[in-house]
Amino acid sequence: MTIVEARADQAAPLVELRGVGRSFGSGRAVTALSGIDLQLPSGDYVAITGPSGAGKSTALNILGLLDRPSTGEYLFDGLPTAALDDRRRSGLRGSGIGFVFQSFHLLPTRTVRENVMLAFTYGGIPRHERSIRARTALERVGLGHRLEAFPATLSGGERQRVAIARAVCTDPRLLLADEPTGNLDRANADAVLALFDDLHADGLTIVVITHDPEVASRARRRVVITDGRLSEIAR
Repeated sequence: MTIVEARADQAAPLVELRGVGRSFGSGRAVTALSGIDLQLPSGDYVAITGPSGAGKSTALNILGLLDRPSTGEYLFDGLPTAALDDRRRSGLRGSGIGFVFQSFHLLPTRTVRENVMLAFTYGGIPRHERSIRARTALERVGLGHRLEAFPATLSGGERQRVAIARAVCTDPRLLLADEPTGNLDRANADAVLALFDDLHADGLTIVVITHDPEVASRARRRVVITDGRLSEIAR
């Protein structure tokens, strides 16, 4: 078992995986993760790397409460998530975790502001307040002037910034990003990474899955998953 721990001078972890394993199928089950231990203090910035099929996406799904471990325990801000039913998991995911993916997942018939407001669909927040918070998030990512634009009129970098605004407009504790620069050219990728640097400087905890060494180098810590096992790479 490989243990990746926060240093002793760091605060108590926001995210903690204890001996987490994940297998699929019955009989000759396929093991995607095996005995992973990981601690992320609040405000950490971690890159998860590794070859295709190593278990990175499985780890992201567990961190994002989209999947459950087969073994072990996942604590979010000290809360054991295994005891949560689907409704409470969805509530925690909606209020505490933001997601950014390689594909932007924007609705083409909705404006930029409306796409960001979709993050509040299940929050019971009045439309007027959703609109204000969407504007604030878009201004934060430098797109306050494109509120009523449609996704087709935006560059790839702008569309990813809209996706980031949607991910952070609910003030999550944890941002999970899966190959966030995979569809971008170098200039737009650098702009997105600079935005991640700003979010991290503001105290947001960020986990990025990437194959790109330059993306990984921007993180404060780097861990690698190989054959379902996790280890930390010294800086």
